Amino acid sequence: MSDWMPEAGAPPASTPGEPVTEEPDRPGDGPVPDVPSFEPAGPAPLGVVRTPTGRAEVDALLERLADADHLPADGHTEVYEDVHRGLKDALTSLDARPAAAPGPRPVTPPAYDTHDNRS
Repeated sequence: MSDWMPEAGAPPASTPGEPVTEEPDRPGDGPVPDVPSFEPAGPAPLGVVRTPTGRAEVDALLERLADADHLPADGHTEVYEDVHRGLKDALTSLDARPAAAPGPRPVTPPAYDTHDNRS
């Protein structure tokens, strides 16, 4: 165990997150370094510009990507999967052809015999 005690009138030791200050009692030592934080940074927008496509369904899905800007990284997967599923459905719907409506069949004229069989 140490018997060391700070000098009378010495400033208290800094704690993490305190601003860097000059200690006038110890000339030449310079500023006390700020202790770095090891906490993860908060969510921040990436600033990706989304250009409208002109298709409301697709544009709404692309705007949904902005939701990921406000979530921690482990929440991005749900947003990306949701958007991917929606875009896949939109593309699939483009390949689907509407069923042909039943209607009248075209009339084909009867074939005429070009040989005269009345002889």
